[in-house]
Amino acid sequence: MSVRTLPAHLASLFNMVGDVAMHGDGLAADVCWSAAEIGPAVAYLAHNSGLPIPLDAAEISALEAAASAPSALHSEALDRWIDTHASRLGLEVEPFQSTYAEVNQLLSSAGPALLRLPPPTREGEPRFIALVKGGVRWLHLIARDGSIRPVRRDRVRQALWADAIGAQQASIDQMLGKAGIAAERRPRVQQAILQEVLGSTARPNGWLLRMPPSAHLWRQTRQAGLWGMGGRLVGGYLVQMVLNIGAWWMIGQSVLTGYFEWGWLLGWVLVLLTTIPLQAWVNLTQSELAIGIGVLFKQRLLFGVMQLDPEEIRHQGAGQFLGRVLASDTVEQLGLASGFISLLAFLQLAAAVLILTAGAGGWLHAGLLVLWVGVTVSLSWFHWRRSQAWVAAYREMTNDLVERMVGHRTRLAQEERSHWHDMEDQALDHYLRLQHKLDQIESQLKAVAPRGWMVVGVGGLVYALLSAPPTPSQIAISLGGILFAYQALTTIVLGFKSIVNARLAWEEIQTIFHAATRAQPVSVPLNRLPNGDANGALPPAPILTTRDIAFRYHAQGRPVLQACNLEIFGGERLLLEGPSGGGKSTLAAILAGLRAPQSGLLLLHNVDQQSMGLAAWRERVVMAPQFHENYILTGTLAFNLLMGRRWPPQPQDIADAETVCRELGLGELLERMPAGLQQMVGESGWQLSHGERSRIFIARALLQGAELLILDESFGALDPQNLERTLQCVWRRAPTLITIAHP
Repeated sequence: MSVRTLPAHLASLFNMVGDVAMHGDGLAADVCWSAAEIGPAVAYLAHNSGLPIPLDAAEISALEAAASAPSALHSEALDRWIDTHASRLGLEVEPFQSTYAEVNQLLSSAGPALLRLPPPTREGEPRFIALVKGGVRWLHLIARDGSIRPVRRDRVRQALWADAIGAQQASIDQMLGKAGIAAERRPRVQQAILQEVLGSTARPNGWLLRMPPSAHLWRQTRQAGLWGMGGRLVGGYLVQMVLNIGAWWMIGQSVLTGYFEWGWLLGWVLVLLTTIPLQAWVNLTQSELAIGIGVLFKQRLLFGVMQLDPEEIRHQGAGQFLGRVLASDTVEQLGLASGFISLLAFLQLAAAVLILTAGAGGWLHAGLLVLWVGVTVSLSWFHWRRSQAWVAAYREMTNDLVERMVGHRTRLAQEERSHWHDMEDQALDHYLRLQHKLDQIESQLKAVAPRGWMVVGVGGLVYALLSAPPTPSQIAISLGGILFAYQALTTIVLGFKSIVNARLAWEEIQTIFHAATRAQPVSVPLNRLPNGDANGALPPAPILTTRDIAFRYHAQGRPVLQACNLEIFGGERLLLEGPSGGGKSTLAAILAGLRAPQSGLLLLHNVDQQSMGLAAWRERVVMAPQFHENYILTGTLAFNLLMGRRWPPQPQDIADAETVCRELGLGELLERMPAGLQQMVGESGWQLSHGERSRIFIARALLQGAELLILDESFGALDPQNLERTLQCVWRRAPTLITIAHP
């Protein structure tokens, strides 16, 4: 494996970090990194893995890494520490964990990754190894001088679980001694025992390093190797095409010359046999490329959804959300499959033009093909316009159907039976008329494009025969070009409908796809915001300040908030009350960063929202919205409680969640659930009452550990006993509290 070297000035800058004399269990000291060296380790790892990094950011990262290390080396501090360095390099890290039974598979496929080694002593600092590339037997690790060192996978596995293995070593040695196991067999027996004892034990292993979904699409596709796979696929198509043309030429030579030769037949058979493994290789490459594009596509969509402004989707219903989900699947499935087929067809058309120029008709025959392609494009344009109208009607009917299903019980209770199907006949009739028009143009396209070309192509060949007698070879070439173009046009027409559907579906999701690249302001690190003095005293300045905040739902609408001024100091408990529609929830959403004011100043610790970044803001100000805007998602109760906290959770996170639930009076619920916090809840899981949901929403907000907690009408569904218990818990746990309620 080739070693990439950083520029000399950057390498020398990294080498300024002091050497740490530590030895991993079975690992050399030069491949073990300390917490203070995380910056250089991440930069080296990114560079040697082919991830593009800005050198200036790497220099800053190295300088800061050499100057300081996190004071508290618990898991959450390390997550932030590593994420900070990766963010400065324009990269993303994802924590991951595995069991002892899964560690071999993990090491074989992981990379680039930063793996955490257990400290040599209970009070010792954690150590890390930078894994560039995994393997079945050998792993490639980055040494502290920037070089790449091959290390056996077994040694790395032993180092990752050295503490757990050491705790079992004495008892295993005693067991093996009593059993009389021979020395040469002991390693295998010991590994089998460890697999049985520690196999289901899970622990955090480290962090995967990758480009963020917000990176430029060109960089992502290049890093994923998609352009190389695409080039190989096109090359395979071209070779396959040349072989097909060669097969036609051999048959033509044998048939049109008037005599049979076994040599031509043997050559034709060999060409056909050659295309079999080539076709298998092309199909495999096409599948790999489709999977790579699909993964990248899904990642950007999932990330793009999280970047959407709440106002962009607040007015949309369940039918439109479902339509976007279906559209994303349409784009991925139809777009990729039809795209590859169409690519091959267009290559065939280009080859057909070149073949016809060498045939009996020459450039005139090739010009007829180009002209006929123009006719096909014109028919395709009409098909496209009618497809747009049909898809719009289809989406409208689908959205209406879903909305009616969502509101089914309300309609049964409140609407008269005679009005349940109003306007359905008109909508269905309009849809059927559009479908009929689309079927007409689609039938014309399928019939005219390929078959019409056969008439035009043969007519051109007849004209060439009458003008000047061609040679048999020229006739064979022209016939091959005509049939080649016919096959390409047939393929294009058959796949055109899928391409159109994928393109129209793209219009539904392109906003989400492009939202992934929206520029995010650089966040102020949380540890740089004032949290109080050394004695824990809160700063005298307000933690949150608003100055002349104004907000309108529409540009021409009346102001919901106007000249709103507010100062919130640490430790305060505020009650915000007023009539419905007075702007209480709107103000709360603005304070929590869920809405943006049209004018005014909003500060958190004297830092404005744009400078701090929404992510950092929402970590410090957390809101539990009203019941109709809050959700229990299908998943475990632990997942619903720990949203907004790290995931996968650590044992302490689970313990905190259970403690908060019991303080809120949800202990009986946990005892009723067969799986406790791991019980599935939501639409297809355990059914929760209104009051239980409300307390889970409150617990979710409390568990995020924010400085300011906003509860928007969160106590309305609670009986007096649970209300008192919940208020005591919130009062005790929330550092600063705003409660919204009706008077």
